[in-house]
Amino acid sequence: MEAWCLSSNSFTKSLEVGIPSIKSRIFLQPKRSSSNFHLRKATTCCQSRSNSPSPSSRDEENMFLDADWRSFRARLVAGEQAFSSQESSPATNPNNMVNQTPFVSIGDKWAHAIHEPEKGCLLIATEKLDGVHIFERTVVLILSMGPVGPTGIILNRPSLMSIKETRSTALDVSGTFADRPLFFGGPLEEGLFLVRGGEGVRNSGVFDEVMNGLYYGTKESVGCGVEMVKRNVVGVDEFRFFDGYCGWEKEQLRDEIRAGYWSVAACSPDVVGLATDGSVGLWEEVLGLMGQNKVW
Repeated sequence: MEAWCLSSNSFTKSLEVGIPSIKSRIFLQPKRSSSNFHLRKATTCCQSRSNSPSPSSRDEENMFLDADWRSFRARLVAGEQAFSSQESSPATNPNNMVNQTPFVSIGDKWAHAIHEPEKGCLLIATEKLDGVHIFERTVVLILSMGPVGPTGIILNRPSLMSIKETRSTALDVSGTFADRPLFFGGPLEEGLFLVRGGEGVRNSGVFDEVMNGLYYGTKESVGCGVEMVKRNVVGVDEFRFFDGYCGWEKEQLRDEIRAGYWSVAACSPDVVGLATDGSVGLWEEVLGLMGQNKVW
């Protein structure tokens, strides 16, 4: 996997990228700032919600179903695929088939195609983006489908530098994350991070949930991340930091998908592994999980 070199000033400056004019119009994104990201006030950081009334068993069940709806859908998709496979098999006796989608268990890592982009989905670059250096064979995680337009970060563009080596203070409060690698997240200016965590992270009220157990924050909320590490709520290895992000106008991303520049997939949180430093092979891995093993 190609590594991206970031200068010491790149974290706070917009990246100038040259994209071939033959494909460039769809990627001419306007500059955005952190105001385009929905942020919760950092003053709620690590506050306990013990004073709130405890949920009933039905509330807890509804909360679980709401949090795990992607896994539920993935099981339905896997079941439908298994049923279709049985139906098309010449060895299957149609008289013995039950007209019901079988229950199929899924592992910790899964991905399947979906038709429309949604918060927490992946965009997988197709062969049409070969030669577009900044997006070639990228995997983009969609963070938000907000009113301004979709925003996301490239997951598989590690740099050769740590936060300390970029001399950035924006995401290195108290030096807690100094040795964490910095990833190139996209051509638009902003410092972002992903964090994996459980109830402690969710109850902080600071970070925005992307999918079950995976959250994102900006430089305004990194101080809360430092506080959580000091309180052992979450480990340093559960954070990944990004220089820049990707953004589209409201209908622009759907136009690009219809034009064949991106495949869209839902995935499990374990596909977005934050502990590894490189995400090497993520593009191939996601296609393999989707059943598309073709490598262009």
